[in-house]
Amino acid sequence: MSAISVEHTDPVNSQILAISEDKIQGFVREPFEEIARLSGVDLDTVLTRIRLMLEAGTIRRVRQTLIAPNLADGALVAWRVSEDKLNSAFDFMFQQDPFSGHVVVRSTDQQTPGSEYRLWTTLKVPVGTSMDVHCQELMRHTGCEKYKLMPARGIFALGVGHVRRKTIEPGDRIEKAAQMMPVHNVPLNDLEWRVLLEIKREFEPQELTSNPWAARAKAAGVELEEFFQIAESLQSRKVIGRFSTFLEHVKPSQTGVRVTRFNALFHWAVPQGREVEAGGEVGRHEILTHCYWREGGPDFKHVNIMSVAHGTDKGRVMEHKSAIDAHLASCGIPVSYTNVFWGGRSEIKPSEISPLIHKEWLAKMKAATPAA
Repeated sequence: MSAISVEHTDPVNSQILAISEDKIQGFVREPFEEIARLSGVDLDTVLTRIRLMLEAGTIRRVRQTLIAPNLADGALVAWRVSEDKLNSAFDFMFQQDPFSGHVVVRSTDQQTPGSEYRLWTTLKVPVGTSMDVHCQELMRHTGCEKYKLMPARGIFALGVGHVRRKTIEPGDRIEKAAQMMPVHNVPLNDLEWRVLLEIKREFEPQELTSNPWAARAKAAGVELEEFFQIAESLQSRKVIGRFSTFLEHVKPSQTGVRVTRFNALFHWAVPQGREVEAGGEVGRHEILTHCYWREGGPDFKHVNIMSVAHGTDKGRVMEHKSAIDAHLASCGIPVSYTNVFWGGRSEIKPSEISPLIHKEWLAKMKAATPAA
């Protein structure tokens, strides 16, 4: 009997991943049964394949995502740091700051506004704490010279689906403009936080069963039905995102297979007052994994719509960008400036959002002497 493939290109794995990456929206009581139903693959095979891909590193994590901008104050952060300190700053933010999620070195094809900002991170801090205080502490420990906070003012697209997106053609888009999800803080009580922290914790391979939530309810100290009710209440308050198997899309697999090679951050500057319209038209393009209204300010020539696309061919990624540009023009939405920041070295981890952990981290950082 031949060994079961753990590559994302295997036909059965692809069938599962096309659903499990980003099609299970919200909280589902039996998420793997839902993946099986939508993919047409039996439950035992779904559990076996996802478990094996997770153990092999093809899938880097399995977890219930949160709509973190509604739970914590967050921003995309661009950092200006000298080349000789770039890698050490990257390492510090990835290894020493649990509140920084994506950590990416980016570059442009030519010198452009903002191209001196080489290090990019996502940051989330608990509501009531200061992102500026957090960033200033990071500057003290990394030697970064300047930072630019770009909080999301609206979300138009948020998903992954790398396997599914391999077949998307430039210009493919949903029928209607993407609806903007506004960003607002949702207060939680202690019990809700306790349940939420169990919901968002990554699953270990041995936890991948037909009823993955039973042990999490026990860990939260509540009965399973109460756990479900709290989770569904959190979902109704726009706190719960998708249940997802996250592919390792930056690094090659054990046999050298890559999911993507190019990670592009697209920037557009559209007229003030037309951000929601423009974001809706950009966000409807199916190639995009993320699309936000963020204000770049003068350092980035006042860009205000930002999105992310991935691909294995740089020219193909740019064909998608050209199709979006053409669509904006056809809608009569003027673009005064646009740019592409390409991702290089990259690490991704879930951002911590616990107020207690943040308080402890900040005290530790303030007491520590920065490395020379």
